[in-house]
Amino acid sequence: MTATLTVSRGRRVHSIKDQLVIKAREAALSAVQTFNNPLIQFKSETFIVQMTIAWTYLMHANCRKNRTDYRHYDLLASGRKKFSKTKRGSFKYWELERCLNDQSSPLDGATASNLRFLIGLRHEIEHQMSMSLDDYLSGRYQACALNFNRYIKQLFGDKYALDAQLAFSIQFAELALDQIDDMTQHNDIPDRVKTYIADFDGGVSDDDFQSPHYSYRVLFTRKLTGKKGQADRAIEFIAADSPLAEAIDKQYWVQKEVERPKFKAGAVVRAMQGDGYKKFNMHHHTALWKALDGKNPGKGFGVDVDGSWFWYERWMDEVRSHCRGDAAVYAPPPSKPVATVAAQPTPVVTAAAVEAAVPEYLRKPTTGPASAMIED
Repeated sequence: MTATLTVSRGRRVHSIKDQLVIKAREAALSAVQTFNNPLIQFKSETFIVQMTIAWTYLMHANCRKNRTDYRHYDLLASGRKKFSKTKRGSFKYWELERCLNDQSSPLDGATASNLRFLIGLRHEIEHQMSMSLDDYLSGRYQACALNFNRYIKQLFGDKYALDAQLAFSIQFAELALDQIDDMTQHNDIPDRVKTYIADFDGGVSDDDFQSPHYSYRVLFTRKLTGKKGQADRAIEFIAADSPLAEAIDKQYWVQKEVERPKFKAGAVVRAMQGDGYKKFNMHHHTALWKALDGKNPGKGFGVDVDGSWFWYERWMDEVRSHCRGDAAVYAPPPSKPVATVAAQPTPVVTAAAVEAAVPEYLRKPTTGPASAMIED
């Protein structure tokens, strides 16, 4: 049973911080419920808008908790702050992206990248509807929801958790190969949206891209047998590095298409040079993909996104194998060691040795008339 807090009209029960947390939680619940509603078709933008509101309230609540001023202002020459206000005189507070950029933000890099991606995506899909986009980016949406639940508990306690309210959704469609084929067709996604996704992913670090906080990727397999008399759970989780997971990975049923990292040609060349093949350049790369017909979509080496070609990890491995086979061509020869000459001891020169080296007829007389003549 979930306790419900009742607030009487005209009487403040909670602090502003608590009100922000409650509103953030309700906005997140509304976003997920809307996305899971089978009657709703306009899912992606609605989810992003509501989750943006939820995260904004959560970040504002954290600012109040830490006594961080999150109002927009201009710094005057006198050193005083002039706060920005609306036409009606209300303060203008930080938007979500401003909260993410502030040094006081408690979010990890992958979570922040996930939110920045969704903020930019909203601008690209505004006033459009693509049914495929809901499935194509479902890993990003799932990560956003899980991140929110994790941080609201971390920052304000387990009593605000959303785990109990949102469990697994019931599916009307059976997991079948023809369904999977339909789900992986994304022909109605606009090219500029594909370009945005590719460009953003290209700027994300490898650690953040592979993090489940950036995109939550799950591999499903049907469980064919179970013991009678035991609870039959629809979904069971196993460790990704377990022997069972490795066996499943070899022969599996894919429910979601995993979004693979993509690389431009320059990134491929730099990677090879970083591996020690310093002489491998763009000319060699172009000649290689032409020789192997690398841009043939059937080869699976890469993808064309709005006229720009991006290479997959598979092509990176192919190029690396090529460079390894021609290491004598691409890797500079090891530098020869420079021969060093041992320092010879400096001879000690004495006055007697100098005197002995001077011919006798040049030696300076020390007595008699000859000495006086020389001194003159």
